[in-house]
Amino acid sequence: MLKGLFRFCGASILIAGAAFAPAAQLSTDARGAIPRDVQQLVVIDYRAMQNSTAAMDLRNRVMPPELKQFDEALSKFTLKIGESAGKSASSEGGEPIDQYVDELAFALFRPSPGSDALQMVGIAQGQFPTQDILASFRTQKLKPTVVRSNSIYPMSRTGMVLCFVDPSTMVFGSKDSVTKALDARDGMTSSMLTNGTMMNAMQSVDSNPLWSILDSQGTQTMMKQLLGEAGSVTDFDTVKQRLVASGYSMDFSHGVKFDLTIQTGDSFAAATISSLMTAAVMLRKMTASDTEKQALSATDIGSSSGNLTIHFASSDSEFSALLQSPLFQTMVH
Repeated sequence: MLKGLFRFCGASILIAGAAFAPAAQLSTDARGAIPRDVQQLVVIDYRAMQNSTAAMDLRNRVMPPELKQFDEALSKFTLKIGESAGKSASSEGGEPIDQYVDELAFALFRPSPGSDALQMVGIAQGQFPTQDILASFRTQKLKPTVVRSNSIYPMSRTGMVLCFVDPSTMVFGSKDSVTKALDARDGMTSSMLTNGTMMNAMQSVDSNPLWSILDSQGTQTMMKQLLGEAGSVTDFDTVKQRLVASGYSMDFSHGVKFDLTIQTGDSFAAATISSLMTAAVMLRKMTASDTEKQALSATDIGSSSGNLTIHFASSDSEFSALLQSPLFQTMVH
């Protein structure tokens, strides 16, 4: 069961460790730049992510290659702001753009309704010196591609591009995904602002410093991984279509805490999934090490008012030991 849990929450520990305090919320412009058919949205307080060894360990072990590419593109893209402002530019090539980022989001979305394909776009919020940045682009002779009133600039040799949708919001990713994000933001296509299910799911988690929401299909995929062998039983096939959406948050300020809420729409479905989750934990305990058994025992599962809830908590040292366990090693390969 923890296999799926950490595979999904690991996608949230994208850039650095966390001593979380502030909330990571998205502006209306940022939300409007996310296409309507989003399967998963991850949002992180970038500034607060500094001091947790546990979060860094998790991030280093489970970051998917696609997100690592985003991370590297953002951190390596430099601005020759000193040179453009009449000062001597750094001999290293300039200032990294990620130093201006306050919040960071990644959206996994379907490019068209009913599509099985998925694309990813990143959104960074912060106090960007936009005039200096634009001057830096000119200094580096970076020519934009113009989409309506939007200027899209190249940011890496791998094909990553970026666009400022307002002075404090930057969209980045592949040219195609950024263009689709701009189409949503400009009203050419529907944005997440028109997706009532995901907007409602966001309300229960966006006061946290690290959070994620998933739609019905994303929740089904997550639950299948969480359940493991228990997910192959008939009961899951009966209720999986009732999984409406889900949201989770993680906190590394005092140990490690993980909270997940899954909306099912009715009490029967929530109770059934809760029973399957409990069975999955029992199955895993039969072959678990002492460290793994301790982690599984620290996982609380319940259901109420049509919602399934999962809570996991451990100390930093306990979590560090879990990352070294065979259970964790098998789940990340």
